[in-house]
Amino acid sequence: MTTTTQLAELQEEIRARYSSLSKRLKQIAQYVLDNSSTIPFDTIAEIAKKADVPPSTLIRFANAFGYDGFNEMKQVFRDNLMEDTVSYTERVKLYRQTNDDGMDAPESPSEILKTFSMVNATALKQLPNSINKEDLALAVELLNNAENIYVIGLRRSFSVASYLTYAFRHLERRTFLIDGLGGMFREQLALVKPTDVVIAISYSPYSKEVVDLVQLGVEKGAKQIAITDSMVSPLSAFSDVSFVIREAQMDGFRSQISSMCLAQTLMLSMAVDNAK
Repeated sequence: MTTTTQLAELQEEIRARYSSLSKRLKQIAQYVLDNSSTIPFDTIAEIAKKADVPPSTLIRFANAFGYDGFNEMKQVFRDNLMEDTVSYTERVKLYRQTNDDGMDAPESPSEILKTFSMVNATALKQLPNSINKEDLALAVELLNNAENIYVIGLRRSFSVASYLTYAFRHLERRTFLIDGLGGMFREQLALVKPTDVVIAISYSPYSKEVVDLVQLGVEKGAKQIAITDSMVSPLSAFSDVSFVIREAQMDGFRSQISSMCLAQTLMLSMAVDNAK
């Protein structure tokens, strides 16, 4: 998997299994494949009517593909729509148009702050339980023993990658931020060695450049640490340690609080080891 999004994977699975589905499920499969741009905007009742099936059949269809319900499957289409919308203003509009949870969205700055703080607090509370302590200890050990540390993070991951580079340099570690300046991604990682560590940060839809660089690091024998959002992320497949982070979301925007908390944990753990 490279730049394939979760939606593209779902669509491919539906195509691959189409012939084995029942008549009713085939109706839904065809509708889902032909109407991916409208599914985020329609209610389950509307989708069932347009596909000419009972609403309960939508649930069976979602269950057949590993989802707890059709709303969970529908979220894949919604997330893809959000990711493809570059304008943040348009993203908010789309999120609110497709929001069917019955709750009023926050409007004033103080309401937004309160809601965003609340969802972030929940995500942070869940973070320690989602991180394996052995993985965390191994990551710190790899970083402490690394001759050089290369950090890769593009687009929304760039801020976390930049912080790690800044923090590790304050620990007097040889740390290099791979930013692809001038399109020189591979050149910036060309000198990586088996004694080095590559930290790659990427979330769905995964950056092709990051995945390609991770593969290059593997070819060079470097140790790999991934910060990502799924165990089936292409970064996880190549990594010695993979941290799966579930960030809070509001109005179609994913936070970075949990990722930054993990980054600061790695930094502070190294600092504590250095002080012993």
